Amino acid sequence: MELSVSSTSPALLKLNHHFLSKNYLPIKIPSLHFANDKKLPSFYRQTKRPSFLRKFASPASSSIAVGPSNDRLPADIKVTETQEPNSRVRLSVEVPPAVCEDCYKRVMSEFTKQAKVPGFRPGKDVPESILLSYVGKQNVQKATVESILKRTLPHAMSSVTGRALRDSVQIATKFTDMEKTYLSLNSLRYDVVVDVAPEVIWIPENGYRDLKIVVEIDSEIDAQRASEQELRQRHKSLGSMRIITDRGLQVINILIYSPSLLLLLVKVYLTLHGMIQDINKRVYAISSKCNTREKNLYQIGDVAVLDVSATKIDKDESNVQNIPAAESKGFHFDTELCDRVIPGFLDSIIGIQRGETKSFPLVFPESWKQENLRGVHAQFTVECKELFYRDLPELDDSFADKLLPGCTTLQQVKESLLQKFLEVEQTAREQATDNAILDQLCKMVEIDIPQSLFEEQGRQLYGAKLLQIQANMKLNEQQLASLSSPKAVNEFLENQKENITRVIKQNLAVGDIFKRENLQFSTEDLVKEVENSIAEFKRHKQEYNEERVEEQVQEVLEGAKVLEWLREHSEIQYISR
Repeated sequence: MELSVSSTSPALLKLNHHFLSKNYLPIKIPSLHFANDKKLPSFYRQTKRPSFLRKFASPASSSIAVGPSNDRLPADIKVTETQEPNSRVRLSVEVPPAVCEDCYKRVMSEFTKQAKVPGFRPGKDVPESILLSYVGKQNVQKATVESILKRTLPHAMSSVTGRALRDSVQIATKFTDMEKTYLSLNSLRYDVVVDVAPEVIWIPENGYRDLKIVVEIDSEIDAQRASEQELRQRHKSLGSMRIITDRGLQVINILIYSPSLLLLLVKVYLTLHGMIQDINKRVYAISSKCNTREKNLYQIGDVAVLDVSATKIDKDESNVQNIPAAESKGFHFDTELCDRVIPGFLDSIIGIQRGETKSFPLVFPESWKQENLRGVHAQFTVECKELFYRDLPELDDSFADKLLPGCTTLQQVKESLLQKFLEVEQTAREQATDNAILDQLCKMVEIDIPQSLFEEQGRQLYGAKLLQIQANMKLNEQQLASLSSPKAVNEFLENQKENITRVIKQNLAVGDIFKRENLQFSTEDLVKEVENSIAEFKRHKQEYNEERVEEQVQEVLEGAKVLEWLREHSEIQYISR
């Protein structure tokens, strides 16, 4: 099963309730991570923080900083900071013998309190040699190394305070190597790697303040056209299908300015082509769509039931392969919706009769939705199983309620449908504008993305897609386990690398603009949206983490405020495609 993610949706504006629910929080991970140590599967470990822009970890709050940074050490430690790719910092830490000796004394003191050594009262002093023999020298050594780490790590991390990304800290030195160093030198050396907040570099500097955006609007979302198509589809649902036995598939295409002349020509055409039985139905079907102010392209035709197959051929026709995506049995083809099939398909089957088979070559256009078929040369074979024409009633006010419940006149139906699609058009226009802005921002920033940030964002996208599939298909445990496996997740991260990177850059760019322009949103808005989100959880009877709900709502509001600001300060041009 293939998973994919849309590259146009601005992820920063979507509040993902599933990832805020406690139902999806992972098992708590250990405090310390060492190189080559086993960890929980990364999918469960990384999805625990739903917010994309994670809070920075202070030494005391980091999952790895298990001791207070204000614990005064008997001597200073030496920390060397080295910058590494992907916004990662390596901290090389050298702990002097004085600190190691102090940690050893603390460990021995603790063992003295807790150990029940035969012949000694609990809590009383025990000679060091006897205590070492009872506890085990190796156990004391391990405990001392761990104590050194817990006490010194917060001090070592102080140089990246406010920059370190939470849950990205890892001790790169093997624990066994640290034991050997401590045993031989009575000192300790170890390396820590941590991802830090990446710098957002604008090219040019502050270029977002003078954006020039070209927004492509799909012609299919034109409100007037969409409302007319919707009315036509509802009109079709009121009619019946009549079998054609005495002719082949026919379609009329007419481009004309005058509605009255259009209707006259349609009548003449239908009469000459033996389609007298449906003259009134077809003429009325287009009369209500005629626009006197614009030239009109009308297409009226039959419905065919087809068996379709296609093969891919090389230019020399030596390698023939089936194209499963183009195969269909019992395909109900409405000739009035020919824009939904490959260009040239309709023209190639005009005149086909019931029981007849036609074969013809076509080339998939470069704009075809399935990328793997773009530019492919294909040989289509089509068998016509049935042919129908529509017997439609003449629309008047008596059909208003059937066309749109609650309406009493045909005019009211048209106005209501138009208003509905005007709202859809406005929403689509706003969404397309936001997507165009975000795409432009992505091209204007250079960001050295930390690997932990990439993996977290990718796993959030994967998890959201997995939850969507689970809701639609009700996966069984075996299917869910297969899709949740590290292999499946890593394949998704690799296949969607470009899209994940784009989403991260968009989010970081938006966050940077919010800070640079000192934008704000009201506390009332935050409280309201948090309450709405919590109400949504309760309505679906899901548990939630209120702090995380508030974090993500805040990011959503920040994103909305930035896009609003950018729309006001950008030069935007709209074109149809």
